[in-house]
Amino acid sequence: MAEMKVNLCGIEIDNPIIPASGTFGYGYEFAELYDINMLGTFSFKGTTKDARFGNPLPRIAECREGMINAVGLQNPGVEAVISDELPKLAKCFNKKVMANVSGFSVEDYAYVCEKLDKCDQIGWFEVNISCPNVHGGGMSFGTDPKNAAEVTRAVKKVTTKPVFIKLSPNVTDIVAIAKACEEAGADGISLINTLLGMRIDLKTKKPVIANKMGGFSGSAIFPVAVRMVYQVAHAVNIPVIGMGGVTCAEDVIEMMLAGATAVEVGAENLVNPYACKEIIEHLPKVMKKYGIENLKDIIGGCK
Repeated sequence: MAEMKVNLCGIEIDNPIIPASGTFGYGYEFAELYDINMLGTFSFKGTTKDARFGNPLPRIAECREGMINAVGLQNPGVEAVISDELPKLAKCFNKKVMANVSGFSVEDYAYVCEKLDKCDQIGWFEVNISCPNVHGGGMSFGTDPKNAAEVTRAVKKVTTKPVFIKLSPNVTDIVAIAKACEEAGADGISLINTLLGMRIDLKTKKPVIANKMGGFSGSAIFPVAVRMVYQVAHAVNIPVIGMGGVTCAEDVIEMMLAGATAVEVGAENLVNPYACKEIIEHLPKVMKKYGIENLKDIIGGCK
């Protein structure tokens, strides 16, 4: 029988499949479609200190092999997440959930993490220092090793749970930033976030989305994600969560061979809301095809 359990910073999860933040809401929406307890866990919608409407419309542009989004971290704010969203989630999800946290200052990140750290439902933090769709924060923290380390240290001071730092691919040296986070106390690294992309409307000769540029995601970025996961996983001694263009069980195996302990599925959830369910169901067949009995054995198996 295929063994799909993996250990994520001391917490064992039933399988490595994690819907990515921003593509799965706060979970209960998808619970209307299938039993989300079959997931390893999921990373909920990026949460900030205060409520945010996000960027002006339009926010989405379709592309071949992907999409561009500039939603801009629309969310109800951390207080509403604690009082409203997590109680709703508790009714349909009985596992630990991953809290995705965003901010516009080091103090913002620490504030949100300290608030959420008191919630028993939270198993891990995924600190997003890599969002390309906001101004005055987001990716600016994730493109410099010193800034990334500063956020990491601030969050670690106020949390008791494992902290994964989510990194941007829009950098020259992803390894240097990952190492800086590790040295500052990060328990794990998540990567990659979206690439920076743009579309232009040929009729209006203007950008398709109001923000002009946004995060490019989808299957087209998968090779970039595999390369960066491989580079980081072989450079740090903390677990890596891989993501970026994952669409099927075969992609999960490839990510894990590159060094990922767990794998997030993002844009594919927006194309097919059953994507994670289907990947989990298909994974044992793919494991059998490639002679894999235990997923833990293949993590970082590509040398």
